[in-house]
Amino acid sequence: MNSLVFSNFAGAYLPLNQVDEAEAAAREALASSLDSSDLRFHLYQLAFLKNDVSGMAKQVAWAAGKPGVEDLFLYGEASTAAYFGLLTKAREFSRAAVTSAGRADEKEVAATYEADAAVREALFGNAAEAKNRVIKAFALSHGRDMQFAAALASAIAQDNARAEQLAADLAKRLPEDTVVNGNYLPAVHAWLGLHRKDPSGALEALRSSSSYEFALPYSTATFALHPVYARGQAYLAGDQGREAAVEFQKIVDHRGIVVNEAIGALAASWSRPRLRVAGRHPQSPRRLSGFPRALEGRRP
Repeated sequence: MNSLVFSNFAGAYLPLNQVDEAEAAAREALASSLDSSDLRFHLYQLAFLKNDVSGMAKQVAWAAGKPGVEDLFLYGEASTAAYFGLLTKAREFSRAAVTSAGRADEKEVAATYEADAAVREALFGNAAEAKNRVIKAFALSHGRDMQFAAALASAIAQDNARAEQLAADLAKRLPEDTVVNGNYLPAVHAWLGLHRKDPSGALEALRSSSSYEFALPYSTATFALHPVYARGQAYLAGDQGREAAVEFQKIVDHRGIVVNEAIGALAASWSRPRLRVAGRHPQSPRRLSGFPRALEGRRP
């Protein structure tokens, strides 16, 4: 066996919330001197899920200074900081990840980090910062995953014209791409529907994603479960609190899929008993849209 086999085992166990099995696979590989950056990143994710701060720091230290490796762990640190609402720290780590990827001549990777940071800023209500990150991403690359993240960030930040243009381009270029049609475009169109004050249309846009919503569309947790989060927001906008709570709880129950992505923390904040009350939700969709700001400054 080689390190890729063990990494695949760990990567398969994680989305199933089988944390002990995932860690055992990674540890067995290291014990057999089958080290790799993928294995180490899985160990970082596992440490996060176990609230093991020193374990995360150990993997970040291992990656430090390694071209083409360090950037992924800095990106992981950015996601972890954002998960706890520490946006200033998240921005610092994001910039460091982009710089590190640039030094390794990984422009596409650097662009995806920028676009992913744009999604994070949009989720926290920072529209101007999200738009700025989208511009920086396109200065580096025009790849599929980066373009989706840019479209999603634009849609959440209510930059509707840009989101529609990017989504239309993806649909035209990749008409048979399962990830694009089963995850990316439904999420973008749902947010556009929400901003048009059409929650029913948003839910309809997400219908095609229901068969794929627990899939990992990318090699890391990035972009996973975004259709589920958008569906929860659509139910909220339609004053269907109990249905919204069910969607957010899906994310809470699948921490091995979302790991340290910001929607994990945001979904946890929404999946409270107050959303399950019958009748009209006590707050308007406009008020709800700003709620993620309440996470800013949270600590573990």
